Amino acid sequence: MSEVRDLALRARAASMRVATSSTTERDDALRAMAAAMIDRADEVLEANAADMKAAESAGTPPPLLDRLMLDRSRIEGIASAISTLALQADPLGQVVSGSRMANGIWLQQVRVPIGVVAMIYEARPNVTADAAALCVKTGNAVILRGGSLAIRSCLAITRVLAEAATGAGLPADAIQSIGSTDRAATDELMSLHGLVDVLIPRGGAGLIRSVVENSKVPVIETGVGNCHVYLHGSADPTMARRIVVNAKCQRPGVCNAAESLLVDESTYESVLPPILKALEASGVDVRGDERTCALHAIDHISLAGEDDWGAEYLDLRMSVKVVSGLDEAIEHINRYGTKHTEAIVTEDYEAARRFLDEVDAAAVFVNASTRFTDGAEFGLGAEIGISTQKLHARGPMGLVALTTTKYMGLGNGQIRE
Repeated sequence: MSEVRDLALRARAASMRVATSSTTERDDALRAMAAAMIDRADEVLEANAADMKAAESAGTPPPLLDRLMLDRSRIEGIASAISTLALQADPLGQVVSGSRMANGIWLQQVRVPIGVVAMIYEARPNVTADAAALCVKTGNAVILRGGSLAIRSCLAITRVLAEAATGAGLPADAIQSIGSTDRAATDELMSLHGLVDVLIPRGGAGLIRSVVENSKVPVIETGVGNCHVYLHGSADPTMARRIVVNAKCQRPGVCNAAESLLVDESTYESVLPPILKALEASGVDVRGDERTCALHAIDHISLAGEDDWGAEYLDLRMSVKVVSGLDEAIEHINRYGTKHTEAIVTEDYEAARRFLDEVDAAAVFVNASTRFTDGAEFGLGAEIGISTQKLHARGPMGLVALTTTKYMGLGNGQIRE
């Protein structure tokens, strides 16, 4: 039997047991997992150092190295997020709706675990911990498939968390990682319909597209973020500059960083030059349309091509386009955006209202940075990803997104005539 199928069979058996564990048992396991991350930090950091060395030797771009890198502060952040989950309300057993049928049967719709959740992700060791903790809290078993860049880190974190959860009384196979980095392991995982209940890819566009197109297991599509900031003609220039620089530069290698800037033609000649200067001072490579380039506001700017409007750079790079107004901005975003996060800067209430209503995205902001689309920022605790699709879950996915529902009917002998 292959490693992947064996893991899935063991995860299926474990899922039956973890689904019936008590809230106290699962919260105790989470507290043990958080403590283990701190107590065994050296073990995780040693594995991560080996991953970092290999990635640097392979010429991995700085934004990906930032995602890959762990230090004591990030380990403490991971442990804190796990501890926070233990304090959150248990979604399992929550009654979504309830009513008495005409025949006297009492019918309730109740939240229950999904079963076996699989994650496929790239150079993000923190996803290992987030996914494991969220699945423990929601009574699911989890199979983790980290990318080759982060494989040592992912396996080390899995080992630490799984041993802690088992020591606290959860099934031994509730948290597992696939050790092989061979593409065939991913292909097999995607084929295990009936053993794996849902598959969540988290990474670049190529990974997500491959999983969506090839998986036989139901998929929740996550994360590709060609996010826009649109400066309406009424935008406050100072606010606009602060929001654009934060959205692009605060952490450029993540999916909620802004990749594209749209500016109204009515004000671009006055509003745009200070923003371009601020972006250049922050090291951003600006790709502008003809009118943006013609401003000659900065020394280094290149003419944007068609590919730039749809690009998720994940780097200090930004496309800039002058638009005729709100209608063109909305049309451009709905054409090139990835339905992740979009923002407008405006002092016009009607423009804000139309932008909120007509832009098709999981999260839409008025006068705020795109960087706020995040499970922790939304008060969800750790997140397992940001869904850009519309079925089951949309936006940052916390605990509720890892549950489904079951109808439970309580009768006293009713039969259907």
